[in-house]
Amino acid sequence: MSEHFEEEESDFSPRRVDWSLWRRIAGHLRPYPGPVTTMIVCGLVLAAVEVLLPLVTAKIIDEAIGPGRASRIGVLGGIYAVMLVIFAILVWRFITAAGTLATRVAFDLRGTSFARLQSLPFGYFDVRSTGWLVARVTSDVTKVTGLLPWFLLDIGWGAAMLVGIFVAMMLVDLQLGLAVSVIVPPMAIATWWFKRRMLESSRRIRKSNSRITASYTETIAGVRTTRMLAREEASAAEFGELSSEMRLWTIRNAVQSATYLPIVMSLGSIGVGIALWAGGIQYQNQTGLSLGMLIAFMQYAVLFSQPIQELAQRFVDLQSAQAAAERVQELIEETPAIRDSPDVAARIAAEAANPTPGLAPDGGGKTIDTVTFESVGHAYVAKERVLDDVSFELSRGTSIALVGATGSGKTTIAGLLARWYEPSEGRILVDGVDYRQRGLDWWQSQFGVVQQVPHLFSGTIRDNVRYGRLDADDDAILGAIRRVRAIDFVTGLEGGLDFEVGEGGCHLSQGQRQLISLARAFLANPQIFIMDEATSSVDAETEATIQTAVDEILRDRIAVVIAHRLSTIRRADLILVLDQGKVIERGSHAELMAARGRYRQLYLDQFVNEEEARLLG
Repeated sequence: MSEHFEEEESDFSPRRVDWSLWRRIAGHLRPYPGPVTTMIVCGLVLAAVEVLLPLVTAKIIDEAIGPGRASRIGVLGGIYAVMLVIFAILVWRFITAAGTLATRVAFDLRGTSFARLQSLPFGYFDVRSTGWLVARVTSDVTKVTGLLPWFLLDIGWGAAMLVGIFVAMMLVDLQLGLAVSVIVPPMAIATWWFKRRMLESSRRIRKSNSRITASYTETIAGVRTTRMLAREEASAAEFGELSSEMRLWTIRNAVQSATYLPIVMSLGSIGVGIALWAGGIQYQNQTGLSLGMLIAFMQYAVLFSQPIQELAQRFVDLQSAQAAAERVQELIEETPAIRDSPDVAARIAAEAANPTPGLAPDGGGKTIDTVTFESVGHAYVAKERVLDDVSFELSRGTSIALVGATGSGKTTIAGLLARWYEPSEGRILVDGVDYRQRGLDWWQSQFGVVQQVPHLFSGTIRDNVRYGRLDADDDAILGAIRRVRAIDFVTGLEGGLDFEVGEGGCHLSQGQRQLISLARAFLANPQIFIMDEATSSVDAETEATIQTAVDEILRDRIAVVIAHRLSTIRRADLILVLDQGKVIERGSHAELMAARGRYRQLYLDQFVNEEEARLLG
């Protein structure tokens, strides 16, 4: 948790706007020229309408107190009404265009981000928390897409308004326009100063809120531990410190907001006052402005502050959203460390354009007969080797079992085989060809993986079993369930295949989840199976059922078995005993027992412990 907060902390200091980043972000607007053009045009026309309205108002007032020609007043009133209708239509149109644009770009960004996450290797996820990744596709995308349309609008509308009002004031009365313009520098400075500080305090509020949420969630999850250790008062004090920090920053932000608004309003009032004072003198002396034009000028003085505030707010929003934009764009532009080489990609494209019967999508053979580890070494972090000079060969119809203590390299071998990672040293050959010369998607689709803690998705048993083969009908699904010896418990459930397993399979026992996981793997009909501690967390009776199912599905396939219970691997064709990333013993069960080495000692120790547990149980 602390690392997460340190990472978030780096986002709280105000930063300069990175225009190159925002240009790349703006590139996501290209597929939608219609809404973009609509917003820009609406903003420009809206600015023109707002600039012209005070002039029409001035003409109506001057006509009403002057000659009083009803026909001319009626025409001007009609023009004013039409402009109000146009104003309303433009506001409605750019709001709908902004909503459409934000929704579509958010859809694209989430889809692209999710697709990129699906293509990244496991190493990417090893160093990033689930919450960090979820935030990229949810809150960060929302923040970026919620800003883009309005920034686009305000750049067009705000700039046009500033220029239009300034030009209108200069045309109406040059000296008075210059006098009113003196409020612009102090207003811009005040806006810039306060907005930066309000930005920092609002970020601090979000940080405090994140820490409060994390603390609250963690406390609820560990409420039993808290009570058993009588730590309620300490937890309450820690939570109180977090709440106090949030209260401090919330008060500061409220004070800043409450101070900023009166200052801006006061500066705007000064502009109105200048217009009223100087223009009033001219009107009284009948040396300059008419009453209508004086009122129009006062309206311009009031309107002058609006685009300044809006543009300042948008630039502050850019600063605030920049961290989110960086994370979203970096995820989208992330290049997978494990991917098809250009040569392999070219073969895949050629095969897709002109498929050859009997060949895989990458142009190679469909059948895997041998897999060879050739002096394979690996390090997840430079100079921290977890695997050293591992060599072995597997053939179709044979199985290898990996034995060793936690951290010995068993799971690393399985991960390298499935190409979730690639070896730092040595080669992995598929029928004599480096597996990096085969298509990544095709290679990984040849695997069935059954883990120690199987993951089931919310939905029915049918949905979970056919997850790897969506075109499977009920007969095929039931056939797979029958082959893994799970038919009795499935048919005994209410609804059978339609039984809802719940989130993560919570409505099933551990053994039942494992059997459904085996059926799912079997139905996908992979050529290589990886069994990662598949029976270590179930009782002896369920283990026997699962072991029978495993023997069934491994027939005529290449199998890699990682086992905690050594009794489950006696029938493996080859057993590798690993220690600190090195193979220290290899052979069949009988050969290793006869060698009277590490394997024999591990086996006998485990056998004695299991017998003691059975007798005492």
